[in-house]
Amino acid sequence: MKSHTRHIIVTSAVLGVIAIGAGVFAWAGIYNIGADDAHTKPVYSMLQMARERSITARANKLHPPPNLDDAALIRQGAGNYNAMCTGCHLAPGMAETELSKGLYPAPPNLSQADVKDPAHHFWVIKHGIKASGMPAWGKSMSDDYIWNMVAFLKELPKLNAEQYKAIVASSGGHSHGGGETMPHDDGDGDGDHHDGAMEGMHMEGMGTDESKPHAHPAGTPAHDDAAGDHAGMTMEAKPIDESKPHSHAPGTPAHTDNAPTAPAAITKPADDGHDHQH
Repeated sequence: MKSHTRHIIVTSAVLGVIAIGAGVFAWAGIYNIGADDAHTKPVYSMLQMARERSITARANKLHPPPNLDDAALIRQGAGNYNAMCTGCHLAPGMAETELSKGLYPAPPNLSQADVKDPAHHFWVIKHGIKASGMPAWGKSMSDDYIWNMVAFLKELPKLNAEQYKAIVASSGGHSHGGGETMPHDDGDGDGDHHDGAMEGMHMEGMGTDESKPHAHPAGTPAHDDAAGDHAGMTMEAKPIDESKPHSHAPGTPAHTDNAPTAPAAITKPADDGHDHQH
């Protein structure tokens, strides 16, 4: 009994020393967490194992839909992949980007990676991965749209550059039921317009009136346009009450907010005693 108690005490003491040492190591800032300095092999292996086991344990509870080979789903997922993923995960014929080169761990080139477990990819897309640069797209996309992207990922490694461009052009572009960020022009003609993603969009300010009838590309998951899927996107300009305090953009000329400009007075010509005909 005494031997068993002694063993517990010694083990507890050793664990305590290790915990204190780890705390001092972290507090002292000894370990370099810069993305341009790779993990040591033991640390990388431990993190990789923890990541894969965590994803597998949760993805095993998912049930992929049986129609992931449906051409319409693949096509719809292509537009969102092109808009949201190529900056890190690239596309057929696409060179490395600043993001793909600068992130650590390096994001996989999904145009060269076979999808062996659709549930694994679904879980990663939806929930993201902490401290990796992989966002949780489930915050802005419903499950149906994410499964469409998984369907496209299964097809992606089979495509060459021209085939990839063709399927993206036919996809309907960046569309997943609301929350899409607006494209921008990079100045080279292609920009981030995502092959017609903005075509047919009615803009008032910055938004779309989804309450009016409109067409959806094939493969778009069923949703209620009038139920607020795109809530908050329509922005109509409203006049600013200049009599109240408000901020001004840099470079705004100096003026007095609470002193609106009076209309110019109309000067009545002097009466010179003559009758003027006009």
